[in-house]
Amino acid sequence: MPVKVDIYNQEGVKQEDINLSDKVFNIELNLDLIHQAVVTQSSNERTVLAHTKTRSEVRGGGKKPWKQKGTGRARAGTSRSPIWIGGGVTFGPTKDRNFKKKINKKMKQKALLMTLSDKIKNNKLVIFDKIEMEGYKTKKMDKILSDLENKILKNKDVRRNILIIARETNDKVLRSVSNLEGVKIINSNNINIIDLLRYRDLLFTKDAIKKIEEIYKK
Repeated sequence: MPVKVDIYNQEGVKQEDINLSDKVFNIELNLDLIHQAVVTQSSNERTVLAHTKTRSEVRGGGKKPWKQKGTGRARAGTSRSPIWIGGGVTFGPTKDRNFKKKINKKMKQKALLMTLSDKIKNNKLVIFDKIEMEGYKTKKMDKILSDLENKILKNKDVRRNILIIARETNDKVLRSVSNLEGVKIINSNNINIIDLLRYRDLLFTKDAIKKIEEIYKK
């Protein structure tokens, strides 16, 4: 059965309603699958920073510190040995570590659609007919989002937490949003499960929601 949703203008006034495919926006929630998708994306985005040098990477130590026999001291081949101060590190973290994980493409897509479906069911997904700005006006964008929160989302006195998804990120809209706390804008090509979960409220343009439907309805 199609999912019926309302379309609003930038003033928060209802313009029309449309039916969205239940194959895309009415998927039963599976928390285990969503968790797997989140862990996979987080791991693949992880940057390896910690790196300790082994004895072969530490500078110096090319010459044998003293002769093998006759000094009364223990044998030593290099001053870069891990048991020496300033020497290499044994079993330390290295940049060669690989945190990459894999997930089936269909599983990844299904987890994303489950998240969108859950947002719709909980009235946390709003669709605007379009988002346009005549200039670089942060105050006007702030008012648009305030009207959205008060009239539609009923989020009065709740800290703003909105993700805007447009088919294409217009430069004027992008600049108008950039200085607003708790707001992020992306285009529909960059939609991902971590952003969908990180932000409480989703604001789609009509073109963006249609594009999502076209991509995942297949």
